[in-house]
Amino acid sequence: MSSTMGQVIRCRAAVAWEAGKPLVIEEVEVAPPQAMEVRLKILYTALCHTDVYFWEAKGQTPVFPRIFGHEAGGIVESVGEGVTELSLGDHVLPVFTGECGECRHCKSEESNMCDLLRINTDRGVMIGDGKSRFSIKGKPIYHFVGTSTFSEYTVVHVGCVAKINPQAPLDKVCVFSCGISTGLGAALNVAKPKPGSVVAIFGLGAVGLAAAEGARLSGASRIIGIDLNPSRFEIAKKFGVTEFLNPKDHDKPIQEVIAAMTDGGVDRSIECTGSISAMISAFECVHDGWGVAVLVGVPNKDDAFKTHPMNLLNERTLKGTFFGNYKPRSDIPVVVEKYMKKELELELEKFITHEVSFLEINKAFEYMLAGESLRCIIRMEP
Repeated sequence: MSSTMGQVIRCRAAVAWEAGKPLVIEEVEVAPPQAMEVRLKILYTALCHTDVYFWEAKGQTPVFPRIFGHEAGGIVESVGEGVTELSLGDHVLPVFTGECGECRHCKSEESNMCDLLRINTDRGVMIGDGKSRFSIKGKPIYHFVGTSTFSEYTVVHVGCVAKINPQAPLDKVCVFSCGISTGLGAALNVAKPKPGSVVAIFGLGAVGLAAAEGARLSGASRIIGIDLNPSRFEIAKKFGVTEFLNPKDHDKPIQEVIAAMTDGGVDRSIECTGSISAMISAFECVHDGWGVAVLVGVPNKDDAFKTHPMNLLNERTLKGTFFGNYKPRSDIPVVVEKYMKKELELELEKFITHEVSFLEINKAFEYMLAGESLRCIIRMEP
């Protein structure tokens, strides 16, 4: 691939002109990367529920017209001033959050919450100059979480780009750039179940199933899946889930049901729904003395969490996590490498339920809305 550094690129992008309406394939102009930015050629992207959530704009600030997409794999096409760690042709995963390497969070071994590049769902422009790199006939088209991968080319801050092994299959490892890492890391990095543990997973979508995989890899003896949609139970067996509960089937709080079937509560729970009631249940279902509950799902902005303080005083631990506590640039390349060397016994193919061409991108939304899809891979090229 020859560099077109400094030039505007015209390419196809799937533009969301308004909330909830089908995306439209348009020819867009993609400006060159500015200081500390890179322009990427996207080869594969996937549809995540977060894209659908903000496309619907329910309870969120609507920012349109916009190019969604944040779970992808591609190649560096050109770099802006000051970029030294990436070169033309590097294989990369763009990530919705970043790692500047300079702030207190980035220098901490305990945090991945970068001060500069932390996710901002309302910002539709680049952080450097407050402008969009996308336009149609001079009209700006807004970015989404700094990635906008539903475009053949996109511009991303260098701190939000993970350079990976060029031998890694981009059509599979692209899912590490969001949901799979979030769930996997919630288990491996935050919940840290010990061998023989009993683990409860609330929500059996892609993130919850990745958390189940993390529990399985940790040696959990029982993995209890809780979901309001029983159609998810059969596929969850492939991810190590051993038992299933639907709160609708019980006339008492599901945390009480779980406590009764686990001799007082589970060792670890991981909540992956964003539902406040599920968060409360996840916390209250862990065993006193040593139980740890990890919250992964993102609630609505006005939600509030309520539980009795004695649940904490009785030595239950409540934790939150963001992107599985992985630092994008430092940790994701290592995760990919472990996957390639089979040190991480993870079958990414199990998460990929559909594949469509870029021109069929609206089918991916249909699959997700119908509850049929864990991950739909979108091929940018025919």
